[in-house]
Amino acid sequence: MNPFFGQSVDVGALAAHPERLDVRSPGEYAIDHIPGARNAPVLDDAQRAHVGTLHNQASAFEARRAGAALVSRNIATILETIAAGKPRDWSPLVYCWRGGQRSRSLTMVLNEIGFRARQLTGGYRAYRRHIAAELLTLPAQFRYHVLCGLTGSGKSRLLEALARTDAQVLDLEALAGHRGSLLGDDPNVPQPSQKRFESRLHATLAAFDPARPVFVEGESQRIGVLQVPPVLLDAMRRATCLRVETPLAERVRLLVEDYRHWCEDTAALDARLAPLAPLVGRQALARWHDLATAGDFATLVTELLAQHYDPAYRRAIARNFPRIGDARVVDVASVARDAMAALARDLAAEARATPAAPVAH
Repeated sequence: MNPFFGQSVDVGALAAHPERLDVRSPGEYAIDHIPGARNAPVLDDAQRAHVGTLHNQASAFEARRAGAALVSRNIATILETIAAGKPRDWSPLVYCWRGGQRSRSLTMVLNEIGFRARQLTGGYRAYRRHIAAELLTLPAQFRYHVLCGLTGSGKSRLLEALARTDAQVLDLEALAGHRGSLLGDDPNVPQPSQKRFESRLHATLAAFDPARPVFVEGESQRIGVLQVPPVLLDAMRRATCLRVETPLAERVRLLVEDYRHWCEDTAALDARLAPLAPLVGRQALARWHDLATAGDFATLVTELLAQHYDPAYRRAIARNFPRIGDARVVDVASVARDAMAALARDLAAEARATPAAPVAH
């Protein structure tokens, strides 16, 4: 008998099993999955719904009989595709929603063949509980350097440049698929689910060295529709701040480059700016519509900064980051990527030379 038959893996040992097969349906997988897992559904979305309907309207026996036939066909496909050409010592970690029949079926077949497959105890549900518990403590283990600065000051570009050095960077907006402002989303790319965001966040934090600082951009509680975990938010708000200061002309230049897609769809832009009517008046909205239609995005951005973004940001930063008054100023002369790269190298070198301090609690 295969010695791996019947063996399972606890969620705490995930790191020792980097090759992972998620046998849940594509829809379940899309909402969230264990990092690095490949989707190998033993039931697709329609099949899963069909089996569930049989269970509710006929009987558990009829559901199991129909499900077994579908699972068998899908496992055959997995063997002919994902498992094809794998060596005998291939040892994937297989999981479904709660470590039940779906993952057990594939694990059993793989082990009967001679592979070294194992099943995740408790399935994705156990992993999800693990992540939720970890995010109550893990974010507080790090020493953060929080980049604060007005919209368009180049904080995101600076983080990207820092990530290309040896610095530890937590890019929350990249993880959330949103730039964190009124016009910060990409209409063609939806944000991940809250669960997916938290999985990405945990995977990033778990790879960091607590003895070294982590650069992060100052964020509010929400990034688009997603919530930043409270423990992380609290740690950031107690952290050292770096105040990024950039000339207005450079800020406008950056925003024109990064947000031009909004001028290509004035109807979408109008809808996004409509909530500002009580603050700036309908006359201002009509003017911004005309500027966008005329392609004068530079003037539009300049007025948006003056009338909305800058006042709102100054209020938020004063409210949320009490150490901003003691922040070191980081002057950005140019938002060009080569200039950001040079600045990032200097900041990373400075961080390396700074002795580690205890994490504030």
